[in-house]
Amino acid sequence: MCPIYTLTAKFFLRWKCFLAAIRKHLPCTGIISDRVVYCKDNIFKTMAAKKKYSSGAPWEEIVGYSRAVRAGNLIEVTGTIAIDEHGNSIGMNDPYVQTQEIIRIAERVLQEAGAKLEDVIRTRIFVTDISRWKEVGRAHREFFGEIRPATTMVEISALIRPEAMVEIEFTAVVD
Repeated sequence: MCPIYTLTAKFFLRWKCFLAAIRKHLPCTGIISDRVVYCKDNIFKTMAAKKKYSSGAPWEEIVGYSRAVRAGNLIEVTGTIAIDEHGNSIGMNDPYVQTQEIIRIAERVLQEAGAKLEDVIRTRIFVTDISRWKEVGRAHREFFGEIRPATTMVEISALIRPEAMVEIEFTAVVD
């Protein structure tokens, strides 16, 4: 338990949660609407309830991950490569086509989570051949030219499939 008299000044950043807990006569840990209130180091904190989205791919269960996770207004889309609904690779030896398909895949899960590409604030692009960055960048610009999220592009030695040349993670924030 977290005695009220031991709360530090940092607690006041979470004043609303504290008042809600008092009104509901809850101890430091309890559910308040769709947010979890918990106490750590004598400071009330909140954590948004999480919703997980799946593509139905068998490796999600094998590896233990979700296609996307929404926590409050934040949506994280897992690293995505260019594959079709049957698991076949798309855009063999063409990072431009792979990037386009990856963004389309991400757009579908973002829509399912209540977001759109315009809500994307960050992309992380992993490529196996940085010398072909212009092809990846051109496809990225076609979707994000006006949106302009923060982005990073790094070269890595390999991806999960040898024919995959690009993998992208997405972060979106919705109102």
